[in-house]
Amino acid sequence: MRLAVINLVGLSRSLLGANMPGLTEFAEKRGLQSYAPAFPAVTCTAQSSIVTGTSPAEHGIVANGWYDRESAEVRLWKQSNHLVRGEKLWDKLRSEVPGFTCAKLFWWYNMYSSADFSITPRPLYPADGRKVFDVHTQPMGMRDELKNELGPFPFPAFWGPAAGIASSEWIAASAKWVEEKHSPTLSLVYLPHLDYPLQKDGPLAANIPEELRKIDALATDLIGYYESRGVRVLVLSEYGISPVSRAVHLNRLFREKGWIQIKDELGLETLDCGASRAFAVADHQVAHVYVNDPAIRDQVRDLLENTPDIDEVRTAAEIWGDGVATGRGGDFIAIAAADAWFTYYFWEDDAVAPDYARTIDIHRKPGYDPCELFIEPALKFPKLRIAKFLLKKKLGLRGLLDVIPLDASLVKGSHGRDIVPDGERPVLLGSAYPVSTAEDVHRAILAAFSAG
Repeated sequence: MRLAVINLVGLSRSLLGANMPGLTEFAEKRGLQSYAPAFPAVTCTAQSSIVTGTSPAEHGIVANGWYDRESAEVRLWKQSNHLVRGEKLWDKLRSEVPGFTCAKLFWWYNMYSSADFSITPRPLYPADGRKVFDVHTQPMGMRDELKNELGPFPFPAFWGPAAGIASSEWIAASAKWVEEKHSPTLSLVYLPHLDYPLQKDGPLAANIPEELRKIDALATDLIGYYESRGVRVLVLSEYGISPVSRAVHLNRLFREKGWIQIKDELGLETLDCGASRAFAVADHQVAHVYVNDPAIRDQVRDLLENTPDIDEVRTAAEIWGDGVATGRGGDFIAIAAADAWFTYYFWEDDAVAPDYARTIDIHRKPGYDPCELFIEPALKFPKLRIAKFLLKKKLGLRGLLDVIPLDASLVKGSHGRDIVPDGERPVLLGSAYPVSTAEDVHRAILAAFSAG
């Protein structure tokens, strides 16, 4: 028996129906279950729970990134699989299934894992300051073979204002390529398309039906391809997307209290996390709050508990007990109201916002920034600005592609809460194994092999 698990990000029960005929038919024939989101309900945490079958208390992935107290740095979207503690799905199956191989395609923490075949986005960063779009593969030689046959990975379509179906199309094509070349026993395939319009425009927007039809056609084609080769298919999602109408700027509130340390860098403001008494790392509808000064711990909690649009305040120890998750998770974890989300913003005047604020920079920002899906509405000729930047880049000159808005009200969809309406829960299609948590999804995948 061979299995393909398609991770269709953002899919929830409420989206199935007339605009997703292929997946709806698949669900009706093979089974549909929804389950409680992992906490936090974000990519890295949810995937790690599915891959290991354990909670963050054991695997340690408490967010898409966290503040490293030893280096005094916020580290977001790191890629080493060594960050995820515990036995992985493919290692467990390798010990049980003769000749087992696994392809891990664009699932996160995909570098230096023990999966047999992997593809993950990974830009090159030459010493002259350039950023060159590329992918990282295992085996390494697979990278050039893939690009020769499929063309370069369309990185702008994977994240940023141009994010769209093209990146999912390339990933689906790469999944077929790996299947034809290597026929893995287990293929884990990540299709991100729905994440973009659902966060950008919200699940109730007028354009969503068309976006649903696009990913439905792509996913249905991939399912048909696998099944034609005798490969069983499961479809899952990590979380659903909730409509949001407002943002909470925790670091600005902390600044008013004098808890944030601001550093002037060439006339612009940056956040000095190590010197701050308290600060927040925002991750969608969850914010991890780190208190460097124990003397203000009670004051910080009091502020959080009395801030409008914060539904709940938890501590890492209350959720995960002692261990790696509590060390990484922060002193307090704030959970936004159902229709709110957290920004990382710490400046009070947009004129002195850091230079990276108006760019796509997922590593330097001390928190997740969904505004990177937009182009600043006030720009009169954004395409011309982008063209000038690309020309400079081609000529080997440095430049700043500062086209990202600082208006959080543009964002209409978010996720991260573990308490959501049934229609917004993540789903598992194609399995009769009963699931109620992300950890159960791990067991459903194992059960598929046991059933043969």
